[in-house]
Amino acid sequence: MQGFGLMIEELDAGVVRIALRGELDLAHAYTFDEELRQVEESRPSCVVLDLRELSFLDSCGLARLLAARRRARRAGHRLVIVRGPKAVQRLFALSAVDEAFEMVSVLPEDLIAH
Repeated sequence: MQGFGLMIEELDAGVVRIALRGELDLAHAYTFDEELRQVEESRPSCVVLDLRELSFLDSCGLARLLAARRRARRAGHRLVIVRGPKAVQRLFALSAVDEAFEMVSVLPEDLIAH
């Protein structure tokens, strides 16, 4: 088992990137959710969830991402997901939720501090 980790960084005023690595599964989904909620309390204008180093995503992890999307819409902030590896993206496609998210392959320039 690979475990789970995340790194939080402010990219620009109001833009927060959360880089996930390892496995976002039942064992780690609620830890991720707690960390994300703490970030959301600071009322960012945009949250970027970077999945490039995520090796595994299960339905519990996907449910937490969908909950984050709902909260972002209610709070009026942007939620951007940087696509993960094929195995991670496959779950989005199989669940037919890939179109529900703003997904990018690389971090957009407009979100990076200059």
